[in-house]
Amino acid sequence: MPHPFEHLDADTLIQWLGEGRTLTLVDIRDPLSFAQGHIPGSRHLDNTSAAKLVEQTPPAQPLVVVCYHGHSSQQAAAWLAGQGFSEVYSLDGGFVDWAHRHPERVSR
Repeated sequence: MPHPFEHLDADTLIQWLGEGRTLTLVDIRDPLSFAQGHIPGSRHLDNTSAAKLVEQTPPAQPLVVVCYHGHSSQQAAAWLAGQGFSEVYSLDGGFVDWAHRHPERVSR
C-alpha cells in the first residue's frame, strides 16, 4: 500500500517558499524546541491544536510536517492524510537538518 503522504527535501521546500506557494507548515516538536527555533511561517502542532488545524485548513492545501529528524513527522503526516488532507508531506531530515543547512532560515 502506498504511503498517504510524500517525502519532501529541504531544497524543494525552499523553492516552494521562494515561489510563494500556498502551504501550511506544521512543526510537531516540543513547545520549547519550537520556541528556540523553527522554520519561518510554521506553526506548532500538538494534540491540543490538531483539531483546530483540521477544522480551519482547506483539505486541498498542501501540509508540510516537520519534526526533529524526519521520523515522527511521517506518522503525523499519515494521520493528517487520514483526516482528509490530499497533499501531505514529511520534511526529510527534519528541523535539525534544515537548521544545519539553512541557519539563515530559522526564526527564533
